[in-house]
Amino acid sequence: MAPTKFIDSFQDANARLNVLAKRKNFASRNPGVILVFCIAFLVALGIVSLFIYRWVLRKQAEKQQFETTED
Repeated sequence: MAPTKFIDSFQDANARLNVLAKRKNFASRNPGVILVFCIAFLVALGIVSLFIYRWVLRKQAEKQQFETTED
């Protein structure tokens, strides 16, 4: 009885996978939405990198100031 349950569950999983595979691609149906997501991601990445760049510059300036006052 156990092998039959395994086969049934395997067939159910296979049927679900086939249904998922037959779905159309969201990106191909909505290229504008994907473009907006990409642009928003690039803008967010630029803002984050700007903050990181400023933070690194601030740390370097603090380090140089500490080294010059030590002399």
